[in-house]
Amino acid sequence: MPTPALPHALADLGGPEDDGGVGEHDEDQEHGVEPARPPLSEARAREMTAGLREAMDDVRRSVAVLAARVRDAHAARVWLPLRRPSWESHCAAEFGISRAQAYRLLDVARALTTIHDAVAAGPELSHTRDTDPAAAAALDYGLSQRALIAVSSRTDTVAEIITRRLAALAHSGLQSLDTATVRDVVRQAVHDVRTAPPPQPAEPPADPTVAALRRGVDDLAASSHAIGELMIEVAPAYLSNIEAAYILTLLCDKIGEPLEHGLAARRYALSSDRRALSGTVL
Repeated sequence: MPTPALPHALADLGGPEDDGGVGEHDEDQEHGVEPARPPLSEARAREMTAGLREAMDDVRRSVAVLAARVRDAHAARVWLPLRRPSWESHCAAEFGISRAQAYRLLDVARALTTIHDAVAAGPELSHTRDTDPAAAAALDYGLSQRALIAVSSRTDTVAEIITRRLAALAHSGLQSLDTATVRDVVRQAVHDVRTAPPPQPAEPPADPTVAALRRGVDDLAASSHAIGELMIEVAPAYLSNIEAAYILTLLCDKIGEPLEHGLAARRYALSSDRRALSGTVL
């Protein structure tokens, strides 16, 4: 069975916040044999590494441009003048992507817009209020699509953390916040929300049996989230559920986990919505 083609429209390079390398594998396991090459000088190796870093940065910056254009196109209901019934049908016809991918684009756009608005509202940052895609890209937070999708259901929390921390820095005596400082604040806020444990209920159940069961459910959900993160390492976020199933079938068989459970954990890690686990582990 041939390996399905990957959807280039959602290609995602993981950033440093992704806790994993991009396409890591052992060179000795390559199927092809390349002809011998002369050894690189240190200067040439550094030059090639700098070029690779620049290319990766360009991809991450393009996420901001893509997000701004998706947001504007969806807000304008661009599919209606083209006589299409919905956003997902428009994306399928124009870009050849699935319904899930079409809505992941919206998740990325909404997450980045919320973050951008939180930064723009900060002290001495009025220049970031411009919503033009090129201006949005100029303030590069270094966030991958995977990171934005992971916090898309908790962007209000991310925005609140960003606002609070920028205000604290301003009140500490800084006259202005440079781009590097803002970038670090944003990245740290996203990382903190991604890795935070699920919030506890305001009032724990009075019944000790119910409280114990709730703790068990929370522990199971946390374990499923961790499994989902590992599944994403094997089947990255830009793959559709069908493509991920093809890749994860062998892995799930080896670890003794039903494929549907592995896919549900992956969806949960992508969305942080426990409903993704409904009918499987929860």
